[in-house]
Amino acid sequence: MEEIEFILDSTKESMAGSIAHLEKEFLNIRAGKASPQMLGGVFVDYYGSQTPLSQVANINVPDARTITITPWEKSMLHPIEKAIMIANLGFNPMNNGDNIIINVPVLTEERRRDLVKQAKAEAEDAKIGIRNARKDANTEIKKLEKDGTSEDICKSAEDDVQKLTDSFIKKIDEHLAIKEAEIMKV
Repeated sequence: MEEIEFILDSTKESMAGSIAHLEKEFLNIRAGKASPQMLGGVFVDYYGSQTPLSQVANINVPDARTITITPWEKSMLHPIEKAIMIANLGFNPMNNGDNIIINVPVLTEERRRDLVKQAKAEAEDAKIGIRNARKDANTEIKKLEKDGTSEDICKSAEDDVQKLTDSFIKKIDEHLAIKEAEIMKV
């Protein structure tokens, strides 16, 4: 019985990890409003090492369409500008000598549809992660059954794993619906 509890706990943990990963990926899919997370994947060459942008500059959002980046060292203006261009986020950074200003363009209908497709792909990847966790758990339960654990206990455990799977897939669908509405909102 203890082994089954362990299997269920580790399965739940793995499925929760899939949801956490999905939420992190959704932060990178922009929904029209400027946010510092849009630059989360930008790494700057800081004295020879790749450093996250947030560790070499302040990132602010003065309004819904603008991001300002104020480097802690003036000499970092050009490397930051270059890093944003290399990151290929579709932004055109402007350097005014003190800050880098990024105007976040309004999303076109076509771009919104592409972002929804991207969100759906991320959600499907998360569902695959959930299903893999279910498969691993069921494999472990079958091993226990072969090793002499009662068939009823194993069947009950498999049902619990399926209930976990259903609940986490429902959560993914809810997250996707919210993100889709956010992206399509003009």
